[in-house]
Amino acid sequence: MNLIKELDTAKKLAVKAGKAILDIYENSFEIEYKEDKSPITLADKKSNDIIVEGLKKEFPAYSILSEELEDNKTRLKNDWCWIVDPLDGTKEFIKKNGEFTVNIALSYKNKVVLGVIYIPVTDELYYGIKGVGAFYKNKHKEEKIKVSDRRKELRVVMSRSHATDKLTYLLEKNKDKINDVKKVGSSLKGCLIARGEAEIYYRFSLTKEWDTAAMQAIVECAGGIFKQIDGLDMIYNRENPLNEKGFYILNNIDNKLI
Repeated sequence: MNLIKELDTAKKLAVKAGKAILDIYENSFEIEYKEDKSPITLADKKSNDIIVEGLKKEFPAYSILSEELEDNKTRLKNDWCWIVDPLDGTKEFIKKNGEFTVNIALSYKNKVVLGVIYIPVTDELYYGIKGVGAFYKNKHKEEKIKVSDRRKELRVVMSRSHATDKLTYLLEKNKDKINDVKKVGSSLKGCLIARGEAEIYYRFSLTKEWDTAAMQAIVECAGGIFKQIDGLDMIYNRENPLNEKGFYILNNIDNKLI
């Protein structure tokens, strides 16, 4: 499966969208709220337009599922589906803490095969492609990355905006195994595990396909484990894009906390 064109396109569009997001981030902007009470800004919309238009131009035969795009269910008949979160971490964007990303993934027959995550504020890029590996790029270097080998003194990452009682209990119960707990916004948590800078991430609260797809591709390409809380595989381009069970990311199955 040769996905070089798909990867190059996704990387370029993620960076282009990220630059547009930064232009808005560095100025004042209005905040609107969707029906589910989640915030949306001009940055979400502009990023979405750039990515969706670019993907449609280069891959007209592929379907697209995006957080900021009306869902076209004809995608369910298509083996190929782009899964896009044009601004992952809108709450962090609004707080201006820099911990937000642009996420673009590609699924084939319900499995993610490619993922790109761009961090606009730091100009860092993570990407993974099935059968090739996972990579990290900044202004100074581009390198292949992999999960850590740690089995003790484990480092946990958790959401900055979506903590739950279940997670608090789980961490307390396993505190003898855990060396550090770090709060991080958006899909950066998965990136840190893929890069070997953390080992565990549990998410019990609800997410959508576009929140997890790119992150899962990168983690798995780096040798990590990404499963639903019950241990089943996460599949994509589903009728209902809601991830209802929660999920976990591990560097090694021996570090499972449940």
